[in-house]
Amino acid sequence: MTAFFSPFTINGLTLPNRSVRSAIWEGMATDEGRVTSRLVNTMGLLARNRVGLIITGHAYVHPAGQAGPWQTGAYSDDLIDGLRQMTDRVHDEDGRLCLQLAHAGGHAATRLTGRTALGPSAFAGRFGGMCRAMSSEEIQETLEAMAGAARLAQAAGFDAVQIHAAHGYLLSQFLSPATNCRQDDYGGSLENRARFVCNAVRAVRSAVGKGFPVLVKLNSEDFVEDGFQQNDMLRVASLMAEAGVDALEMSGGTITNPQETHCARKVHPSRPDEEVYYRPAARAYKTAISSPLILVGGIRSLAVAEQLIGDGTADLIAFGRPLIAEPGLIRRWQSGNHDVAACISCNRCYVPLQAGQGVSCVVASERHQRKPR
Repeated sequence: MTAFFSPFTINGLTLPNRSVRSAIWEGMATDEGRVTSRLVNTMGLLARNRVGLIITGHAYVHPAGQAGPWQTGAYSDDLIDGLRQMTDRVHDEDGRLCLQLAHAGGHAATRLTGRTALGPSAFAGRFGGMCRAMSSEEIQETLEAMAGAARLAQAAGFDAVQIHAAHGYLLSQFLSPATNCRQDDYGGSLENRARFVCNAVRAVRSAVGKGFPVLVKLNSEDFVEDGFQQNDMLRVASLMAEAGVDALEMSGGTITNPQETHCARKVHPSRPDEEVYYRPAARAYKTAISSPLILVGGIRSLAVAEQLIGDGTADLIAFGRPLIAEPGLIRRWQSGNHDVAACISCNRCYVPLQAGQGVSCVVASERHQRKPR
């Protein structure tokens, strides 16, 4: 058995291999955030194709935190039945499913929420206009929403939850001095800027108990001027481990970055030595932090995934766009076909997504249409 296809356990949850489906906005929920049959089938297909841990697209925990249309919701018990359909399907395929808990903060889609966007401080959100600095009461309300969403996930049968603190969304905004100019207990020093995410971890841990896996997604760095840096990441990762995090997924960049440093870069690695966007940060993490590391970003070949696990750079390997282009990637590798992933990092998968048709690989569709009938 190779390292990539060996089991791994996170707080009592044993995964059959080291592959992780990183959270992707599927765009397959209803306007109210309810799960649809298409979303259920998407998750079931990943489980059938032996993805070790499937992390859902970012589910908004509060109506004010919706990032975009057709986004899955986790803000009300009324949504549990649909979420349970998703976990039931994944479990029927012997898979493991994790709900990502998110809040868009200053980048919330105000035309959908009907509310003013909220952030750590006032700054220009990606949908235009300035967000408003959150009050201490609104921070507490959001922490309670995170805990409530975690309880909802547990009730719906999820195997784990992941707190989204990357990519320039709310918790990431609090971590970054570029967007956090507060002068209270949630601003200033790194420890203060990390208080929100650490309190979120504590609130979620209290909600689900000690034996339920709690993960966090964190940037290696933001790649913006005066933003969150690698040294900040190492300190925050240590603080979160103390707060009760069971594993960390490392990513980088924000949703407003240029393509070279975007969280979904249009930079396609053409050789194995060009893969792995955040390798140095991952190595620094593994030197300093004992909690398991899930690494995402630019990994396209089984050989590189094996190397990362074998040399201790990461414990698990996550894939986002490659599993859009090829949901059967992990099964194919396991069957002995070790060709690199079909994804070419073109980001055309966002075209049908933004048109309300759900995320899908345009290149794969075109390739299928060109095949002789």
